[in-house]
Formats: sequence, C-alpha cells, structure tokens
Amino acid sequence: MCAVKTTIPDNVSEEYYQIAPEILASFPKYRPPIDLFLFKESIASLEPYSRKGQRLTADQVDKVHELCNEGMLFVSRSDHPVYSKHIVKQLDLVLVDKNLKESEIADVFMNAFQLRLEEFYDQPVQVVFDKLYTDIMVLTEYLSVDWFRIKALLKRLFTEHTLVNHSINCGVLATWLYLKVRKGHFKRRELDRAVLAFFLHDMGMAKIPPFIRTKSVPLTMEERQKLNSHPMHGAKLAQKLGLSFNEIMACIMEHHERFDGSGYPRKVKEGEISKLGKLCAVVDSFCAMTTERPYAKAMEPVAAAQSLAQDKRYDENFATIIKTAYITGNF
Repeated sequence: MCAVKTTIPDNVSEEYYQIAPEILASFPKYRPPIDLFLFKESIASLEPYSRKGQRLTADQVDKVHELCNEGMLFVSRSDHPVYSKHIVKQLDLVLVDKNLKESEIADVFMNAFQLRLEEFYDQPVQVVFDKLYTDIMVLTEYLSVDWFRIKALLKRLFTEHTLVNHSINCGVLATWLYLKVRKGHFKRRELDRAVLAFFLHDMGMAKIPPFIRTKSVPLTMEERQKLNSHPMHGAKLAQKLGLSFNEIMACIMEHHERFDGSGYPRKVKEGEISKLGKLCAVVDSFCAMTTERPYAKAMEPVAAAQSLAQDKRYDENFATIIKTAYITGNF
C-alpha cells in the first residue's frame, strides 16, 4: 500500500483510490491507460494530473512515480474496468494493492480466470498451464487470509454455459463448499491442491470436439461415447502436466460417478468414491443445471440444489448445504 503522508478525506476514497507503485509500474511507462489525479493538500481534494493515453515526458514519468510513492496519486473508480482488464495479466498485483474493494478484486479474478482458461483449453500445454496455475495460487493466497472473501466471487457466477464459464463456476462454488465444510480450517498445501482440482476437473473436455460439447440436439451413441471419455482424457493430460496428486485425479475421474454405479467412466459405487469426488459431482451437476445450455433452460438455484439433495445418486449433505445457502441468502 502506498505510504500516505497526509490525511485523505473519507469522501475521496469512495470515488477514487490510491494507485500502488507496483500497479503503476505495470502500466505502459509513457502512456498510462487511465486518468491520474493528484491530491492537493491546500484544498484537500483531487485535481486531474494526466489524462488516459496522454504521452508523458521523461520528467513527468519520474514525477508520477514520485507522487505515487508519496501516496498522492489517485485513480477514479469509474476507471476500474480498464484497470481490471490491465492487471488480470499480472494477477498477483491484487495482493499488493490494498485500496481495491473486495468486489473490485472479485471482478479481476473472474476476468483473469476467463483469460487463462480460454488460453489453456485452446492450447493445453505446460507453458500455458503454468500461467493458469500461478493465477489459481494467487486466489488461494488471497483466501488464506480470509476465506469468506470467496463470497464476492460467488456473486459473479456466469449464467451462460460454456466450457470456460462452467470451469470457473465449479471452481468458485466447490472452493466455497470445501471451505464451508471445513469451517475455514485447512492446511495451505491441501487448499492449493483442492482448488486447482476444482477448476481443472473438466479439463478433459478440451480434447472433445466443440461441435459435440455444444450440440443442441441429442447426441448419437458414438458422440456420447466420445463425450463420456473426457475424464480419461483429463487424467492423461493431468499426468502429462505433472499433476498426478490424489485431489486432482479424484475430481477428474469421479465427478461423473454416481452412488448407484450408473455413472462413468468406471461405474464405481458410493463406497468407492472419494469425498472430493462426491463434492465435485454435486457442484458439477449444480453448475450445469443453473446455466443456460443449448439443450436445456437454466433452473433456479434452490430448485436445482433441492433436486440433487433428493437424488440418491448424489451426496445429500453437499447438495443441502448449497440449497440452504441460497435459501438463507448466505452468499
């Protein structure tokens, strides 16, 4: 956080926030993409310093950084969308900028995950995965300070079903459910692995042709077989990326297994499904049911959770926790 050497009126922080030196340094040096404002102590208010896209001289660049270090440089909250789109590529910056609201940080996370997952599903190779992994670890670091912060992301779940949106929705909701069940008690390594598993449980879908994933009419038997092979593809991809730990393998291989053995790919029954697998199965189905898909309308969250709680093929406890959260407005 920038060191403030003077008293900033409360009404200023409602409409503006100080820009951290690390954030400023990430912008184009001579053409910052946002308006910058200078706090004038003599009048206890802000005045424009430079406009977005305006070219700064070398002296002005030095002055801007000097003012920022003194805690005198501000940006307008109305510029948050631009600010957000810029720092999604350096997500760790949200950990050093203490002036952002939780809602603003949640926007940054959701935008960053969309960007990284789109890149990863388009090209599921190590160098692309490494960027996604880094961003997910930023999220776990953020939540390790206060796990209730996940609720701001829950308010931003997507309503349209795409592979990327579904992965994010499942990652966020499963993380909340995992932390809720554990009452916020966890070892950091366990959290890192679980959250990574939740976001990547469906990564085998990257190997399924898009025309099958998005088909609006019933699949043929051959197409259904290809679709049902995605957990196996996901497991192979995880191993290729060096992700053969238990949590991710459980979520990849078990999120379509059912208590009565009617699921896939191994048709195992309740006693053979791990706790994380049971959790992921409920979340995966819930997130699919509550989004608009080509072949089905979105269900209301409470109705979807109630349906899963009554379905003996799923873990009733996990489904009931989600249902209760929506009924009570817990999010």
